[in-house]
Amino acid sequence: MRVGILYSRIRKDEKLLLNELRDRGHEIEKIDVRKERFGLESTTAAVDDLDLVVDRCLSTSRSLYATRFLDSYGVPVVNSPETGDICADKAKNSLALAEADVPTPATEVAFTKEAALEAIESFGYPCVLKPVTGSWGRLMAKIDSRNAAEAIVEHKETLGHYEHKVFYVQEFVDKPGRDVRVLAVDGEPVAAMTRSSDHWLTNAAKGGETKSFDLDERATELVERASDAVGGGMLGVDLMEVGVEADDDPAEGTADDYTVHEVNHTVEFKALDSATDVDVPARVVDWLEAKAAELADGAVAGVDA
Repeated sequence: MRVGILYSRIRKDEKLLLNELRDRGHEIEKIDVRKERFGLESTTAAVDDLDLVVDRCLSTSRSLYATRFLDSYGVPVVNSPETGDICADKAKNSLALAEADVPTPATEVAFTKEAALEAIESFGYPCVLKPVTGSWGRLMAKIDSRNAAEAIVEHKETLGHYEHKVFYVQEFVDKPGRDVRVLAVDGEPVAAMTRSSDHWLTNAAKGGETKSFDLDERATELVERASDAVGGGMLGVDLMEVGVEADDDPAEGTADDYTVHEVNHTVEFKALDSATDVDVPARVVDWLEAKAAELADGAVAGVDA
């Protein structure tokens, strides 16, 4: 397999993936998007003979544009630009989940300070205000009072970037001090972990403590449905447990239900690889090999037809 790795920085996640690919004897073309140009008909990147390109861009904007151009040249990309477009925008993410009847937190979007404050008041306190794009829990605010709401909304309104003028307001889900991150490939769970913290944000990037998690039947079903809702691929599905006490053992599967608050398209997996007994890079490469074989079979079938 000749596989391209689309990147803007090589992190531990990419090193794990590259090592696994090399150990299996696959040819690798590293594509640094900072150095390449993408035209309407071709690119300076060496992609002509690649079986597959894996998007590992750190920058969301670079990821969305580079994958869109590669797709236009007929280069197979995972994840697809369509999936990336949905997952990179929290509002589109929420709409896709809701349209697929996947349980997700109640959400409203407003475009003015006045409408945003009305939305916040309708949810009551606390509620959550998030940027429509971003990761690692950055610029997210738990709003506990009217005074805090007015201050935060005013700051966002004057920050300048147009995305800050899309006010994404969500109900506060009283999770039991943790959430659940699942790495899935085309809806099939690879591994799962909880991320726990005394802070309301439990992201591993924020210092959340990670622990392996055994998915029950309901969680597995929601992961598959959430993956389908955004178009499939290699995804990080984030769930919050509903109806579980903070001192319950997450491995026991004691949640009454789950709500899916987000699906991520350039998912990091180094924390998951460390927290579980699953060889995550190996499972990811298994999937990539299967995707490449599927694409090759499809191309042969097209020629024969």
